[in-house]
Amino acid sequence: MARQATRRSPRRSATRVTSTDAVPKRGTSTVRRPRGKGWLRGYFKGHFQALFLSLGRVSRNPLSSLMTIAVIGIALALPAGLHVVLKNVQGVSAGWEDAVQISLFLNQSIEAAEARRLVEKISAMPSIEEVVHVTPQQALGEFRQYSGFGDALEVLDENPLPNVLLVRPIKEASEPLMVELLLHELRSLPSVEMAQLDMEWLKRLYAIMAIGERGVLVLAVLLALAVLLIVGNTIRLAIQNRRDEIEVQKLIGATDAFIQRPFLYSGLWQGMLGAVMAWLLVTLSLWLLHGPVQQLSLLYNSNFSLGSLEPVGILVVLVAGGLLGLLGAWLAVGRHLRDIEPT
Repeated sequence: MARQATRRSPRRSATRVTSTDAVPKRGTSTVRRPRGKGWLRGYFKGHFQALFLSLGRVSRNPLSSLMTIAVIGIALALPAGLHVVLKNVQGVSAGWEDAVQISLFLNQSIEAAEARRLVEKISAMPSIEEVVHVTPQQALGEFRQYSGFGDALEVLDENPLPNVLLVRPIKEASEPLMVELLLHELRSLPSVEMAQLDMEWLKRLYAIMAIGERGVLVLAVLLALAVLLIVGNTIRLAIQNRRDEIEVQKLIGATDAFIQRPFLYSGLWQGMLGAVMAWLLVTLSLWLLHGPVQQLSLLYNSNFSLGSLEPVGILVVLVAGGLLGLLGAWLAVGRHLRDIEPT
């Protein structure tokens, strides 16, 4: 027994020496493998695997995924469509600003020569683009042509119409407040008996468009919250259905970050696919409205056509859908994943 013990003792000592040789001596440094490229490659590889794994899970449940994507698409299509409608209305009204015109009715005693001097004086003002002088004879001829009372005018002894100046301001002075100031200035001229400007309709139009813009913003915020709730509820159901799988993953040492990656990417896919459906819905709606709008514009001798979502608008819808889906999934995963613990 003593001999066996003596024979085993060198092996034990050799084993100890071998283990101690792995410890670096004083004054030496331990050689470690660099963590950079390999770790970074594995990190991105894990994310790419989770990205395509989540896409596969979305495609394996086509009916439920399509319903969720359709609801998200409708929620995103409503503010996007209203935004396009407002842009088209603003495009139509942009040309109306150039049609702002002030009518100056001169005193009955003003002669044509004095009216022409007044035209030159008003044309020299920096906020005036054009002044058109309508003589009493021209005004009477237009009234006889368009009023339908040509025969009744024959009984008049003299022309009752005064000289009229049609003043068109520059584009910078066509805003409602600037036009009001210009109207007050022209009305104070001694030769002017009455100055007329119909700006109430333009003010109402601007007010309605301002309300529409604010309404689109409020609707977009409310529907964004709806998208968060939709995605969050979908991810919550997915977590409950895979509860046993999550418990097994936690038992073998998987981290929460590893477990929640597929759920986060599922929310991202649902949001982006919903944004694509929103773009398709808006495009289809505009295509259906294109024919009737074109016929209406032809009746008004206009070449107006409906504008669609711009490339920047399409990019905003896609990014907004993806971020809302990702945020909704993150909120749901962070809340419900902590409640699942292996027993």
